[in-house]
Parts: sequence; structure tokens; C-alpha cells
Amino acid sequence: MSEFYIISDYCSIRDHEVVLHGKSVYNHADSGLQDFLTGIYQYFAVSYPKFYKMDKLSKLGFLTAELLLRNKNIHQQYAGNEVGIFLMNASSSLDTDRNHQHSILDRNNYFPSPAVFVYTLPNIVIGEISIRHKFTGEGTFFIQEKFNPPFLVHYIKELLAQGVIQCCIAGWVETDGQNYESVLYLIEKTDRPNAGIANFEPTSIQRIFDNEK
Repeated sequence: MSEFYIISDYCSIRDHEVVLHGKSVYNHADSGLQDFLTGIYQYFAVSYPKFYKMDKLSKLGFLTAELLLRNKNIHQQYAGNEVGIFLMNASSSLDTDRNHQHSILDRNNYFPSPAVFVYTLPNIVIGEISIRHKFTGEGTFFIQEKFNPPFLVHYIKELLAQGVIQCCIAGWVETDGQNYESVLYLIEKTDRPNAGIANFEPTSIQRIFDNEK
């Protein structure tokens, strides 16, 4: 039986706008990043109190994944260990690292925050998404100068071909001060040709990434 790797859907959050499957579903230009992310959370009536404790990178990735999976039957189709998460960005957790550094610079007022320190690794965003959706499959956060579709596609196809995963969330999640960008794809393995919105190839995910800007 032939296997096909497809992009089932995608979601982006950038430029004060949420785009899902090519359609703008939320925008709020007159807000800072924290208020913008909180606005998304409230507008879509997401219920997950831990959201307010997350750093900006985790909030951004969490919300993009939340909307990407909204109204889908992923949990009925796949066991938790069949779903992977593969993300990348250019600055790792530098945004949160700076906040942590500020809390320890003054030796006379030395008060590092455990709530900040816990987010000084970029793969924590993978953990937050995994906990929320009970995913236990492979998860990796790559640091690349820019979005790298050939690398991402090659890596994920190997895992799909080996049966390590059957489905995954993959893409780019970046925050740096008030600058931010997140584009996530839902990738699945199927026996149906021409399923999904596009084949899972570097040109396809790059085209979606570029067109959504």
C-alpha cells in the first residue's frame, strides 16, 4: 500500500493577525504582544488556566497549536505516542533568558524567579502543547538561522517512514521582544493520494509560509 505525506491544515499568528487555513479569523493591531496573545486566548474561549503563567514563546506556540487542532478529531485518530511535535526558531528562548538575566544582575536585589527560569529552554513550548493535548510522541526544537523547509521535511519524513510517528505538528515559533511569528502545520500520513491541502514537501510549506506574510 502506498503512503502519502500531506499537510492537513496550517495556522499562523503574526502581524497582529491569526490566519487559519488561509482565512483571517482574528486581528487586533492596537495591542502589545502580551495583550494580543491574551486577546486570542479569550476570543476563542480557550480554557487552560496555566496559559497565564507561560512565557511569550510558549503562549504563542500553544495558541497556534490550539487553533490548528481546533475542531479536528486528532485524538480519535491517533494514540498520544503517534503524534510528534517539531519546531524551530532562530533565537531559542533568548527573550525569556533576558528576563531571567535582568532578575539576577543586581546582587543587592538578587531575586531570580523560578516562574521565569522554567521557561529558559525553547523545548518547554513543546512540553506545554504536549501536556495540553496528551501527546507523548517524538518532540524536538531546532535552532536555525531562518525557516528551513528542506531540513524539516527530511527529518519528519524519516520518522513517518519508520513508523515512529503517524502525525505531527511542525513549523516555526519565534518571539523577540515585541516581534513574533508562528506558522504551524498539521502533517499526516495517509493512503489516499491528493488528500489534505498539499503534499508535505519543502516547496509546499515554504509557499504557505511566504503567502501568509
